[in-house]
Amino acid sequence: MSENQFKSRSHQDHKPGGNPLRPGGGPMRAMQMPVEKPKDFKGTFRRLLLYLKPYKIHLVTVFFLALASTTFNIGAPRVMALAVNKLQEGFVSSLGIDFDYIAKILVILTAMYVLSSLFNLSMGLVMSGVSQKTVRDLRREVDLKFSKLPLSYYDKHPHGDMLSRVTNDVDTIANTLQQSLTQMITSTVSIIGYIVMMLTISPVLTLIVIATLPFYVIVTANVAKRAQKYFAAQQKELGDLSAHVEEMFSGHKIVKAYNMESDSIKKFKEVNERLYNQGWKAQFVSGIMFPLMNIISNVGYVFISVIGGIWITGDILKIGDILAFIQYSRSFTMPIVQTSNIANILQSTIACAERVFQVLDETEEVSDNKEDDFNDKLEGSVEFKKVNFSYTPEVPLINDMNLKVERGHTVAIVGPTGAGKTTLVNLLMRFYEIDSGAITLGGVDIRNLSRSRLRRHFGMVLQDTWLFNGTIRDNILYGREKATEDEMISAATAARADHFIRTLQDGYDTVLNEEASNLSQGQKQLITIARALLADPQILILDEATSSVDTRTELLIQEAMGTLMKNRTNFVIAHRLSTIKNAETILVMDKGSIIEMGNHYELMEENGFYADLYKSQFAGYEI
Repeated sequence: MSENQFKSRSHQDHKPGGNPLRPGGGPMRAMQMPVEKPKDFKGTFRRLLLYLKPYKIHLVTVFFLALASTTFNIGAPRVMALAVNKLQEGFVSSLGIDFDYIAKILVILTAMYVLSSLFNLSMGLVMSGVSQKTVRDLRREVDLKFSKLPLSYYDKHPHGDMLSRVTNDVDTIANTLQQSLTQMITSTVSIIGYIVMMLTISPVLTLIVIATLPFYVIVTANVAKRAQKYFAAQQKELGDLSAHVEEMFSGHKIVKAYNMESDSIKKFKEVNERLYNQGWKAQFVSGIMFPLMNIISNVGYVFISVIGGIWITGDILKIGDILAFIQYSRSFTMPIVQTSNIANILQSTIACAERVFQVLDETEEVSDNKEDDFNDKLEGSVEFKKVNFSYTPEVPLINDMNLKVERGHTVAIVGPTGAGKTTLVNLLMRFYEIDSGAITLGGVDIRNLSRSRLRRHFGMVLQDTWLFNGTIRDNILYGREKATEDEMISAATAARADHFIRTLQDGYDTVLNEEASNLSQGQKQLITIARALLADPQILILDEATSSVDTRTELLIQEAMGTLMKNRTNFVIAHRLSTIKNAETILVMDKGSIIEMGNHYELMEENGFYADLYKSQFAGYEI
């Protein structure tokens, strides 16, 4: 896989005029936004269930474990009532208290609670396995999908959003499967169980409890509606705060250089204050739900206590029965609240699943499982024949381009931003497909070659170096994993990198930290050149690699690039025109067309676009 393909997956948002070899690039701004409601709840829910289908036996097991756990838990107060009733009989009769009977009840109660806990633990373990296996399968499918998507997808979608879909959204699904699904089962069984047990004690008292249900629904609906608005605002402010902090930390040198610390602090205080206000409102409104529900519960509790007390004195019910009923009525509200919360969580989860499925439904890059009709490397000559291309049909970019590059020649591509320099390389490597015409490599139409085989002929050295978290050895061997130690060291030596690598404490085994910040920009560039040398490509694509290094390092890089370019066909996207004076051919592009072509001296004599561009860079210097 090419370096550019990996760069296209870096955590950056795409914006026009960005990184070479793609139409966009820029800093990622990760923002936590409130999850929207799903557009197709039923369809997405059914599709999510398909991922659970392989584990249906496990889900049936979870259901029965939840049923058993909840049943033992619900039955315990009714059994406890037997012990209390026996105590009451002992106090009011002359026979005394039957402690053997009470002891048996206590043993039964203990066994019921222990069994309930064991079933609950088993349910959690089984469901944990199901949820983790399900999201493992889902992540694997999404990752495989990303590898099949065309580069245009990465150019059009912010990478922060893509990362969020494969991490945050999938984690939300996992949490819901592991916790909310089992909670939904136990809550439903609990509500039914509590009603049945209360009916066995007293249908009249049960009606009193059920009569409070509409009040619970009204409170829950109204409070949730108001709280949701504030939680959404809280998430927005949290996203703004995170974006500001990330922006200030990543650009802290610029902030200090321009003495803008006070403005940064002022903005932070403003956003933080807004976050505080919205967060306080959200917590306050959501926090009053349980006190209001307790009030409703206590009103019902008063009626039950009064009526129950009257019935005890009339010997209609016993003390144990009333105590059990009160316990059921007090516990009755909790599963109702949990069920309403699960409904909101389920909405959020299905919305997350919908975002993941949107990725899975994207159009994949057209497969090209072709059997290549050659064994050795193709000749490095490249030809564009009447090539036309546009990113969008209504905006043509490259029109009727004709170009022939002989093997071993260097072609420099210059022009203003948006001229089509990057697009030319994108088409050459089949990151995008041409609309019409043909591009040939060694006389073979590149569309007749598989993309992987085609790209083995190319090597890249970009202005924005890309090194992954690993050792220097691993990063160089990325060019050719099966290369020997001697071949790797030879490549590093030719790239003028061997010397500085050996001065490091761990040499080639030095581990690069995040963004390889423990190396200088020049050192990173030399390693990328060593990687390209090790790959030994037939064709090189070079972006100006010396724009952000000191003069001495620039000379080293120029020497290394000179070694790298020998006996290869080179395409150089040029920014410093002084570096391409010796190129056999210079293409001057503007608006997708080649407007001038020739070597440096021919173009200077024409006194056209290139000459003006060159003079603007070197005004006052001898040409």
